[in-house]
Amino acid sequence: MKFLHIALGILIPPVAVFLTFGVGSTLFINILLTLLGWVPGSIHAVWAIVKQDEALNESV
Repeated sequence: MKFLHIALGILIPPVAVFLTFGVGSTLFINILLTLLGWVPGSIHAVWAIVKQDEALNESV
């Protein structure tokens, strides 16, 4: 599942962030960055997804 989210983060950043975080500030930041350019949106999406996965692994 993580691979799918990262692949979506590269291809369609807002969708990947929505699937990982739902509607919230992270999604709105990602939409703004994606509107400014696909690369900043993709970088933010992959970074946010990886950080979320690290946080979930630490709590276990």
